[in-house]
Amino acid sequence: MRADVRQVADGTYLVHGSHTNWVILSEGDALTLIDTGYPGDREQVLDSLAAVGGSPEALTAVLITHAHNDHLGSAEHLRSVYGVPVYLHEAEVPHARREFLQQVSVGAVLRNAWRPGVVPWLVHVLRSGGTEQHPVTAPEAFPVADGPLDLPGRPVPVHTPGHTDGHTVYHLPRTGIVVSGDALVSGHATSRVKGPQLLPDMFHHERARAVASLDVIGGLAADRLLPGHGPLHEGSVRAAAELARERAV
Repeated sequence: MRADVRQVADGTYLVHGSHTNWVILSEGDALTLIDTGYPGDREQVLDSLAAVGGSPEALTAVLITHAHNDHLGSAEHLRSVYGVPVYLHEAEVPHARREFLQQVSVGAVLRNAWRPGVVPWLVHVLRSGGTEQHPVTAPEAFPVADGPLDLPGRPVPVHTPGHTDGHTVYHLPRTGIVVSGDALVSGHATSRVKGPQLLPDMFHHERARAVASLDVIGGLAADRLLPGHGPLHEGSVRAAAELARERAV
């Protein structure tokens, strides 16, 4: 199955993988990749780079919102085979190395198996390698403490802890976009809610911090949200974050 690649702004592409999204930023012949899907999404990741006229060799960096298996899937492959640096928030670096794991357990998922959509989603996770561990051998903290990264798209990392300790969204001020990972999504296979929302509680390492991080996202000047799960959301990101907070109460 090929990934669904959609251009949402000049040099900005939202890619829908099997159950997880990633984002490609292009500038000339150079690319930045934000997140990498499940381990089983590798061919879709490579196909999506080709679809925008690029290749793994054109990648200047892989940025990771957080080190869950459905976002980290091919990061180590791209690093070890193509020499692409993998950047995360400093708090997420040991998570990417798998010094610890802040991810929902299979047991917790099974305890929620009565919820609509959970069992089909779990089947997909297992088939996509979602319970495998693919640690990044040499992940790196962002090379600058504040402001835009010197990468295609000039993404600005913004720390949004809660889903994991080092979860980070990426603000693209020039295009009014927030790449929100799992801190704010617009849908999920285990949710019957459509539109801006937090993921179900079982997925968050610290739910209270995840709720608080919605205020950080809402403070970013943007009118398009590129989430880790669900479709593109167009409209005020502040309003989207406020709606998600209301739904989380």
